[in-house]
Amino acid sequence: MIGHEKKTTDRTERAVDEASRTGREMPGKDDGAGTSKMALKLGDLAPSFVAETTQGEIDFHKYIDGSWAILFSHPNDFTPVCTTELGAVGKFMPEFEKRGVKVLALSCNDVESHKAWIKDIESFTPEAQVSYPIISDPKRDLAVQFGMLDPDEQDAAGIPLTARAVYVFGPDKKLKLSILYPATTGRNFHEVLRVIDSLQLTANHSVATPVNWNAGDKCMVVPGLSNEAAAAKFPKGFETIEVPSGKQYIRLTPQPNI
Repeated sequence: MIGHEKKTTDRTERAVDEASRTGREMPGKDDGAGTSKMALKLGDLAPSFVAETTQGEIDFHKYIDGSWAILFSHPNDFTPVCTTELGAVGKFMPEFEKRGVKVLALSCNDVESHKAWIKDIESFTPEAQVSYPIISDPKRDLAVQFGMLDPDEQDAAGIPLTARAVYVFGPDKKLKLSILYPATTGRNFHEVLRVIDSLQLTANHSVATPVNWNAGDKCMVVPGLSNEAAAAKFPKGFETIEVPSGKQYIRLTPQPNI
């Protein structure tokens, strides 16, 4: 029995090593419920982990408990696009805080590298302060667990780096949004704020946000709500848009939380 357990452990360690080298998911890694470990899906509970950061050791579940949270990864410290991104996040921190969103960054560099790089970020974006923690994941344990590795972007040793991933978690610690960008394309954090506004609004009201919606624009009544229920729920009223099919499924209402 002991020999069997050792072989299983060895196979698991090799799978982790292979995933780190190639950026592929871990084959056959079981989560205790009989399913293989895959990249996070919408509605999944955030992985629980403890990690070293630029602000000391952080227990992720305790850190985000009861709050909205955004975890975003970048390929490498001391690189041009990443420098612009982390500076932008620093500049937008008052906006994230206003929405009650906790922010964490992550890459495969060590903490000392992160701390040294912060000086460059704040120099490049003088109006920004990197007041949020940056997680160190040099062994790529978290990158594999979250499915963040980009097999097309590698370090000098040929090991994949983290992609430009964005994960938004709700107060229940479940994944509400994921976006994955290649290393060559910087993120638009105005868009990240926009989708957080939508997520927070739609989590508490029976509405959906249409194309190019921004905070303050009209929303759409969700299809599952009858006209009678909508009239009771939205005191500002709603407008039904006529369409050739005659179906009354396009219903607009003012944003209910303003």
